[in-house]
Amino acid sequence: MSRPIPMVNEPRLRLPSWFKIELRRGPDYQEIRRLTQTLGLHTICEEARCPNIWECWNNRTATFLILGDICTRRCHYCAVTTGRPLAVDEEEPRQVAEAVKALGLRHAVITSVNRDELPDGGARMFAETIEAIHRALPACTVEVLIPDFLGEVAALETVLAARPEILNHNIETVPSLFASVRPQGRYERSIRLLERALQRGALTKSGLMVGLGETLDEIRAVMSDLREVGTSILSIGQYLQPTRAHWPVRRFYTPEEFGLLKQEGLSLGFRHVESGPLVRSSYHAEEQAATPF
Repeated sequence: MSRPIPMVNEPRLRLPSWFKIELRRGPDYQEIRRLTQTLGLHTICEEARCPNIWECWNNRTATFLILGDICTRRCHYCAVTTGRPLAVDEEEPRQVAEAVKALGLRHAVITSVNRDELPDGGARMFAETIEAIHRALPACTVEVLIPDFLGEVAALETVLAARPEILNHNIETVPSLFASVRPQGRYERSIRLLERALQRGALTKSGLMVGLGETLDEIRAVMSDLREVGTSILSIGQYLQPTRAHWPVRRFYTPEEFGLLKQEGLSLGFRHVESGPLVRSSYHAEEQAATPF
């Protein structure tokens, strides 16, 4: 049973003392900004207002957003613009690969908006981007954070045929909240996608936000579901409300609670668990890719 969307005029919780971010525009930060602007590229770091953009960009790490910056879905936790997307840019795979090569990345993370109006959900562009990066910089590993493609197996197969090193699909929240915060998503559809990817030999990863109103037992149940379908890497981070029009933060988890969730995840059999207040799906992704599996 879904929970109703809360009133947007609810009082917002104050950020706890452990949320400290250094706002520093170093030379690497400036180079990534220049490259993305010159090549007309988007990053999820900017579009989703990621709190780690300062740290990641200063460490020459960025998550490229393909298929434009307008999403066909309206998730109540996400800051990405919803609307009618523009036409697919056929030059985008080459431009992303050019940026990856210019930055000398060892690990590239590629994600996208949902493009439910496309017959393949944008799977072809994921595949072409993976292949372009592998051609331009063969030593660079590629992680893709994909949408659910409305459950279309052929679309998933298209992406996997390009041989990404990591196949990521975020579960985001617990089943009881799915219909409220991800109204166009389906919990079981996401779980089945991860299961199919594993069956086809992919190294799989998923991510979970906390603080939307779920219980610890619900978090544990999702972690168990992900392990049952063979997910190897898990990220757990604190949900932060982008604007007053979005779903409110119901509570802030402490660093100690994130530490306990990490230990529980490892005890379930995840090979790597990234868990903390500021953790997002691609946070420390290069280190995760380097973990022996």
